[in-house]
Amino acid sequence: MLVPVYSRASGAHLYDQYLAQTQQQRLQQVLAPQMRQSLEFLQVPMLELRALIRKEIEQNPTLEEKVDDHTPLEVEPGDGAPAVDAAEAASEEEYRKLAALDASWREYFQVAGASRGPSAEEEERRQHFLESLTREESLQEHLIRQLDLTELRESERHVAVMLIGSINDDGYLNVTLGELAETTGLTVDSLERVLRAVQDLEPPGVAARDLPECLRIQLARAGRADGLEARIVEHHLADLAAMKHGEIAKALRVSVSDVHQAARLIGTLEPRPGRAFGGDAPAYVVPDVTVAKSGDDYSVTLNNERLPRVRISRHYRQLMEDPSTPKETRDYIRDKIRAGAFMMRSIHQRQETIANIAREIVRVQRDFLDHGVSHLRPLVMAEIAGILGVHETTVSRAVAGKYMQTPRGLFEMKFFFTPGYQTADGQSLSNKAIKDAIEEIVAGEDVAKPLSDDAIAKRLGERGIKVARRTIAKYREELKIPPSHLRKG
Repeated sequence: MLVPVYSRASGAHLYDQYLAQTQQQRLQQVLAPQMRQSLEFLQVPMLELRALIRKEIEQNPTLEEKVDDHTPLEVEPGDGAPAVDAAEAASEEEYRKLAALDASWREYFQVAGASRGPSAEEEERRQHFLESLTREESLQEHLIRQLDLTELRESERHVAVMLIGSINDDGYLNVTLGELAETTGLTVDSLERVLRAVQDLEPPGVAARDLPECLRIQLARAGRADGLEARIVEHHLADLAAMKHGEIAKALRVSVSDVHQAARLIGTLEPRPGRAFGGDAPAYVVPDVTVAKSGDDYSVTLNNERLPRVRISRHYRQLMEDPSTPKETRDYIRDKIRAGAFMMRSIHQRQETIANIAREIVRVQRDFLDHGVSHLRPLVMAEIAGILGVHETTVSRAVAGKYMQTPRGLFEMKFFFTPGYQTADGQSLSNKAIKDAIEEIVAGEDVAKPLSDDAIAKRLGERGIKVARRTIAKYREELKIPPSHLRKG
């Protein structure tokens, strides 16, 4: 805080600074822990939800997971229950409601088909699936296996294995030969000789020390070591990335069309030769919703079988009914049961929200289910939110990271939400359908006279689809389709 201080010497007010505590009232929205938990349950995908439920079971002693016991809880107090005052009676009434919720929670799983354990046939199929999973060969394993086919001596083979161990996931050697020479005591010349042998292995370009070397190795394999492409890679790679073809042509004293042709060949090379090997472990997706054809209609089924079945522990119910249980213990148990009941309601609400959204998606995207991606209709989250009477952010959270298994394949639920356009006859088309049309037009063009963005827009207009040229350019870039002057053959 600054306060004025009068100075006799200058006759002016100076300002001094000091710390002080002040009180201030203001309104601020703060999410309660339970609401935060409810939003988290809504947003996480199936596998994470299972982990969250099991975490709650570990932290809440009144909750337990049951697989074989489907007997409803007895919620009425036993004979000889002690008299209680009004507050205690209200607490008992609340407990009975929570226990009843526990019973309905189990019925929910029974109706959904998750109360039964897997049959012997299902368990056999599951085990067969797990045993059929294979681990992808890593880049290092792939290279070492090829060493047996080389003419390297045993001592050189040890050096080759050391070099292969220094190759990163992209396929590049991530240490210098000078550093390896210092740590191994070998000469740089001997390391260079073995490195050349490693660079002769598959995939082409592996063990390069930088991008130009990686591309030069691939060009040499293609018989273009002394061609225009190699000269561009060696001296003008940055200009090529900036598409300065005119400047490259002038510097190398060749025609611009020759540069265009060389650029197309360079574009077919692999800048990361190691990307096809190893890398991250495959991600397994568990669909939250399954859509199946049922006669002339489609049915929507929630994947509840993978959710742990949660119930209130009988032991803690008995402690609640035991007159000798201290009041503090009863209060603690009651709070934990209340937290468990809120978790059950949150999960139930999550499943119902996802199911309702999935049903609306199926209703809107019926043509997609019948005919494929080209018939995907425009759909925005606000439209579904208005139909279901929820906020748009609720729909966004509910579909985030969730997958839907359909007769057309497995799709992320966000896939079905896409803006679109109207054709001249009033038909709605999604932007995915527009992109497919652009790919189709480009695939059928004359490579000697590739179509400009204006020409593509005109072709779409002939189909009754009015799209601006800048939109064509945007979609073309998203589809990784180069501009017309780079597509010329």
